[in-house]
Amino acid sequence: MSRQTLIETQLFTLSPQALTEAVKTERGNLLVEGRLQAAETKNGNGRYYPKNILEREVENYKKGPIAENRALGELDHPDSSIINLKNVSHNIKDMWWDGDSVMGKIEILPTPSGNILKALIENGITVGVSSRGMGSLEERDGVLEVQDDFELLCWDFVSTPSNPGSYMHLTEGKVQQIDTYKEVNNIVREILCANTCTCYLD
Repeated sequence: MSRQTLIETQLFTLSPQALTEAVKTERGNLLVEGRLQAAETKNGNGRYYPKNILEREVENYKKGPIAENRALGELDHPDSSIINLKNVSHNIKDMWWDGDSVMGKIEILPTPSGNILKALIENGITVGVSSRGMGSLEERDGVLEVQDDFELLCWDFVSTPSNPGSYMHLTEGKVQQIDTYKEVNNIVREILCANTCTCYLD
């Protein structure tokens, strides 16, 4: 198969303790930690990432974008393999392995998109974290295995939950369900109105 854009999304979960004891950078920006991706397992898209390939790309990402303080990601996926600076919301500060899971420490930036992401996280809205990469796939026993030409580009935050239309947020340590996009949009509208005096979300 030819190389294509590979996008993988999973929930980015924070414990109530992580929210109440959130660490901030010397610049006062919010730092969050969570799982970014998993190897050696069939994911929701039917794809399988061999650990040796993901290990190589994580190491390259640490030596390149993270070491150079440019491990940027966007709020929502663009239709491009290029990271659009006007949509940047966060910068990955560190990555490590926990078993077969790629973990990350992420600084939420005070950009327009970053302020929206920060407000969603601080209000307990469960967001998705989604990798963006380029590579080819080979089908084996009904599983699409990522091949050795895979190149990791970045991780973005997206609104995709595990079940479309069903969002979770934490209130005093208890999980409550939001059935539609309405409440998420209300939070985004309040941020945009307060920061730009322009309210255009319905």
